[in-house]
Amino acid sequence: MPDKPDDPTIQGTGFTRRGFIATIGTGAVAAATVGQPAPGEAAPAAPADPVEMVRVSLTVNGRAHRLLVEPRWSLLFVLRERLGLTGTKLGCERGECGACTVLIDGVARYSCLTLALEAEGHEVTTVEGLARDGSLSAVQQAFWDEDAFQCGYCTPGQVMAAESLLRANPDPGFEEIRHGMAGNLCRCGAYGHIFKAVAKAARERRGGGAS
Repeated sequence: MPDKPDDPTIQGTGFTRRGFIATIGTGAVAAATVGQPAPGEAAPAAPADPVEMVRVSLTVNGRAHRLLVEPRWSLLFVLRERLGLTGTKLGCERGECGACTVLIDGVARYSCLTLALEAEGHEVTTVEGLARDGSLSAVQQAFWDEDAFQCGYCTPGQVMAAESLLRANPDPGFEEIRHGMAGNLCRCGAYGHIFKAVAKAARERRGGGAS
């Protein structure tokens, strides 16, 4: 069919404007079909190389573990997803809430900010490692006795922070307890009960259970 009068040929080429546009459209579709970028389109980025796994030896709650990890994996991720120790909770993942607190060589550390590789050669203790022979530790029992939790999500981290505090200071005063527990947040606001639980645990560990 001849082109309409309102579709004049492109001067000096013998092509009509309509035919020229149709040709360009067909070419773009063909390029997309064979996976080639259209004119002016950036080529797709090459896939990233897979991360090389490395072998690590971890001692957790007195038990040795040998496993393969990615260098970027946090201790929190390895404890939960590779060792099944889910008492350590996933919270903010940026060292602000304290839900992931564990002990490394007896000192409280945020496991979300600690690489699994950093823990090699050190003793890691999680909340699962505090109880002995089916009995709660003094700190765990004090949290139960003083009702030092509501939803309970932050409780494992609170317990581990308290354990670290009492190992360093067996007889803390109230302000020392407040300061020692400041790195752990409780969204339910059970701080008063938490502080009482830490004080009670300190007395129990010193052998003076009575208030």
